[in-house]
Amino acid sequence: MTKILVTGGAGFIGSHLCDALLARGDIVICVDNFNDYYDPTVKEKNVEHNLEQREFRLWKADILDMKKMREIFEFEKPEKIVHLAARAGVRPSIQEAALYEEVNIKGTLNMLELAQEFGVSNFVFGSSSSVYGKNKKIPFSEKDRVDWPMSPYAATKRAGELLSYVYNQLYGLSVVCLRFFTVYGPRGRPDMMPLKFTQKIDQGEELTVFGTGEDMKRDYTYVGDIVKGIVAALDKEWDFEIINLGNSTPLSLNELIGYLEQILGKKAKVKNCPIPVTEVPITYADKVKAEELLGFKINTDPREGMKKMVAWYKR
Repeated sequence: MTKILVTGGAGFIGSHLCDALLARGDIVICVDNFNDYYDPTVKEKNVEHNLEQREFRLWKADILDMKKMREIFEFEKPEKIVHLAARAGVRPSIQEAALYEEVNIKGTLNMLELAQEFGVSNFVFGSSSSVYGKNKKIPFSEKDRVDWPMSPYAATKRAGELLSYVYNQLYGLSVVCLRFFTVYGPRGRPDMMPLKFTQKIDQGEELTVFGTGEDMKRDYTYVGDIVKGIVAALDKEWDFEIINLGNSTPLSLNELIGYLEQILGKKAKVKNCPIPVTEVPITYADKVKAEELLGFKINTDPREGMKKMVAWYKR
């Protein structure tokens, strides 16, 4: 039984991770500030089924509040950390760059500082495929240069990786940075295309599709597979590693819409518009390293995963 602190633990990926850790007998310290990036009641519902569990502790706290976070660490004394808390979303980061810099960089620095101060044995950082920018070489490998981010969000995630490396080098903190590729599934974020398109098709509303629908592809990865990758990373001893977690099967927007039309039994109303400069043409994970180091396997193909997401949405 290990005591694991999960920041952003009431969010989409975080709440699924809390479920998985509790199911195997770990003690879970869930930290979330329930911010208004989307309706906070969604996050409250994500974790309400765990509130009665003795092994689940929920702290409503902000990672920028160092005094409160130190109080939590002193009280809980976590052995491992999964740091998922962040301001999410590529396009919103352009309008609120300073907020993204503060939460995603300063917040990550706070967590790294507390991890080394309290002797945490393993620090897992939730990074993003967005760090690859408009990388022309596919699939994206952890060996590729990532010096050309296309949004403040992407830049903050790369900064988080670099800070993690610094704390590994200075203090010997065991760190693994996991680059997530377009995660979807039940409890999905309402601003992300799979759930947003599901809602709009179901309600007969118009979809905004960038480009032709064929010239943008995303490596949609089911949340259950992502969680298994995170748990595998938690269970190993590391020096410092960066690892992709992705499906390695990119789908075009038109393919995504086609899947959702079939599952919902409804036709989408589509409006095509120019591709924003922040949008990369493709995300495509090279998963060789994840397979070798984590035994990472994709158990849910996009068609099955979308069915599970839509079933949850209908409930």
